[in-house]
Amino acid sequence: MSIKTGLTAILLAAGKGERAGGGVAKQFRRLGGRSVLGHAYAALCGTAGRIILVVGEGEADNALASLGNVSPPCTVITGGATRQASVRNALVHLASSASVASHILVHDGARPFIPSPVLDRLMAALESGAAAAIPVLPVADTLVRGAGELVPRDDLYRVQTPQAFRLDVLKAAHDAWPADRTATDDAQMVRALGHDVQLVAGDQRLEKITMADDFARIAALNGIEAETRTGTGYDVHRLVPDKPLWLCGLEIEHTHGLSGHSDADVAIHALVDAILGALCEGDIGQHFPPSDPQWRGAASHRFLEYARDRVAARGGHIVHVDVTIMCEAPRIGPHRDAMRARLGEILSIDADRVSVKATTTEGLGFTGRREGIAAQAVATIRLGNAG
Repeated sequence: MSIKTGLTAILLAAGKGERAGGGVAKQFRRLGGRSVLGHAYAALCGTAGRIILVVGEGEADNALASLGNVSPPCTVITGGATRQASVRNALVHLASSASVASHILVHDGARPFIPSPVLDRLMAALESGAAAAIPVLPVADTLVRGAGELVPRDDLYRVQTPQAFRLDVLKAAHDAWPADRTATDDAQMVRALGHDVQLVAGDQRLEKITMADDFARIAALNGIEAETRTGTGYDVHRLVPDKPLWLCGLEIEHTHGLSGHSDADVAIHALVDAILGALCEGDIGQHFPPSDPQWRGAASHRFLEYARDRVAARGGHIVHVDVTIMCEAPRIGPHRDAMRARLGEILSIDADRVSVKATTTEGLGFTGRREGIAAQAVATIRLGNAG
């Protein structure tokens, strides 16, 4: 039996990925038209005969949906509280199944791209009889200790995944590892048993996504171009007495307020529709139906935060928004800068990417008669290379 026939990949995706932001675990967010996890899975499919996908409690459906149409199918199991617990769960599952596994690849699902030469080098190491092999990159920066003492870097490397092991060696390493001690990776555990771990050349394209800025950087390293999209939105609300007037997330002093199921912030509602339109994800009414009592009187900034997070979940960012408010009164000019700042705060973008304008309709129509206020918005987003 060839090593490839007996090679099983353990793909780790049980982490919450909160440091990357976006309201969605980083492994499920999209990057270049596919989820981060989907990229990693596709890269492993050509090398491993079987893939065990390790996910968090209750995340099996999300994980499978993020993969799209996968071939071959994978086995999904629940991970543990730590990385090593998740690997151990996969090893226990293997032991209890009718597996022909002889060798293992352990890969972090937050590393979406695995250049094929790295996989070739790992396979060559296993074919040569190595008990374990890991991809590494030399440390390029100067290193110092806290007191400024220089640390020689000649023998220092940054460790990447996937890491390759003989199954019996990896299982023995996990069995022998103290339960109260945390390992940084599986190679550390194998070394503790006295086995040599062969180092093979890693690749910059194999970097891990940890923070929000990593999406754009890793996409660029792997030649993924961003897609620019534009969406438009339009909304109208009636002016009524004895209600506060909310525009662009601010309460504006005026004789009348806007009537609606929520706080009726017409400018934000138009902007939400513009962002959702750029994403091709429907309109505000589909996501926050007026028939749902939970949104009665709700602050509209919650809807805008949701739209912002939907962009991040698709691996994108908001480039620019432009809002035009149509009314005879109140005057928007005195509030314009505060409105721009507030929208920028909600969208997590700089105010210089937010435009707020106002116009009248010269006394014509419902806005001219001061029966209501209308707003239109344009949102420009970039998808595919940023989180």
